[in-house]
Amino acid sequence: MGLADEGLTRRLKALACTAPLHDLDARKAKLDWADATIYQMAEIALHTIDQVTIAMDFDTGAGHDEVIDRLLPFIAQQAPSRMPDEHVRVAKWVLDNLINVGTTDRGFRRVYGSIGPGGYQRRQFDFKLLVELAAPDGEVYLRATDEAINVLVGALDTDVESAQIAAEVKLENLINRGRLADAKLAAEQARYRTVQYGETLRAKLDATRRDVRSVDWEREVPELLDSALSHIEARFRAENAILKNITIARDDTEDLDRKRRAAELVDIVGDCIRRHTRLQSRLADAGAVFRAEQDRQQFSGPPQRATIDLFGQLLVPTLGLPLADAVAPAEHFFHAVAGISAPVVPSLSALVSLLLRPAPERDQLVGEIPEPELMPAEVTDKFGDDVWRAADELLDLAEVPRRLSGLLEEARRSRQPGLAALVALRAVHAYSPGVGAARRQGDRHVLLAVDDGTLLDDPDFGGADLLLSTAAVERADEEENEEVA
Repeated sequence: MGLADEGLTRRLKALACTAPLHDLDARKAKLDWADATIYQMAEIALHTIDQVTIAMDFDTGAGHDEVIDRLLPFIAQQAPSRMPDEHVRVAKWVLDNLINVGTTDRGFRRVYGSIGPGGYQRRQFDFKLLVELAAPDGEVYLRATDEAINVLVGALDTDVESAQIAAEVKLENLINRGRLADAKLAAEQARYRTVQYGETLRAKLDATRRDVRSVDWEREVPELLDSALSHIEARFRAENAILKNITIARDDTEDLDRKRRAAELVDIVGDCIRRHTRLQSRLADAGAVFRAEQDRQQFSGPPQRATIDLFGQLLVPTLGLPLADAVAPAEHFFHAVAGISAPVVPSLSALVSLLLRPAPERDQLVGEIPEPELMPAEVTDKFGDDVWRAADELLDLAEVPRRLSGLLEEARRSRQPGLAALVALRAVHAYSPGVGAARRQGDRHVLLAVDDGTLLDDPDFGGADLLLSTAAVERADEEENEEVA
């Protein structure tokens, strides 16, 4: 039962890997920039993965433009009446969907079921088909994942070495029986397995360069290297023998179609031999890579700051604190991880370029200035000139001081609107007169108000019944003349 369940799981994962290809055909009718129903998108996707896999080397992969150029003849055969620009757009659309551009991790996720001790359980299978990696020179290239290669060869999670041996035996048998059409498919599958074997070694070396402790160099990797070298030795003998048989079949036959297929097989098997040669050189250098990385990581010194376990040392203890106590560590953490704020002072290079920038044209910044509509100014003086003159006459008290209550009563008898209010305001202002301002302005007199404790008995105003009088102001020039005299 366990073996049957394991086989079912493998087949379900294999179906999951093909789901993104079927999804292309399901969504092609919704494209608004072309009538894409004529295109077989799943076939184009398989051809795309094929071209990326063939172009992959140990350290590099296929460029985007290179893959699109190889796809165009295949797409043009599906829709020869369409424009070349549409063919390019279809190729880019398929390539972007295989990379899964637009998602966070650029991966696919499918749900499958498995039967275990707890019964039927749903599980998630995360995978990618094409990935973008950066070369040391900064160029971005494409590589096909193991799942993508398994989609091509029709298997999933198979042992690389056993699959390669089976492919070689199958290829040799097909050639000996003269079935060159089937032999071409078997040769392509053998090449895919060779690429996948190189990917396994490359992943181990990349993990070693990041952290030598993450890879088991005591048992796992040495066994991998030994088996890989034995595998390459056997493959060299088999592929050279197969290449010899194909060459004889190509040269001896008179059938043009058979000669063409034999020539294609010669190229494929020759490419397999070249790939095995490069893989052998990488296997020979693997030990040196391990020793160099071990020395570099061992003697690089301890880290300047200990690594913090955010989950165990910060999140879990903070969640157990009361709200008032948890605010402080949370604020310190988020202030520290928020990043560096932009400086308010620009850098020297930015400042120099800013100062040397020519002044902008005024005509480009402002348009035609509209003519303003002028409105008559509002009258802000509550009291008119007549009221001010009447108040000046009442408050001219050069001889005898007078009470504010008497001045207010006299102002009311004049029946001039606002006179009493203006007299009251000027009396209050005179309680602390601006003598210095009066001297600077050249005023001869200034109004003074004194509070002798008498309360004001008035129907409209309250407070102290101030005693008002006019005092003479000596100007500054008179004081200077007296000092000179």
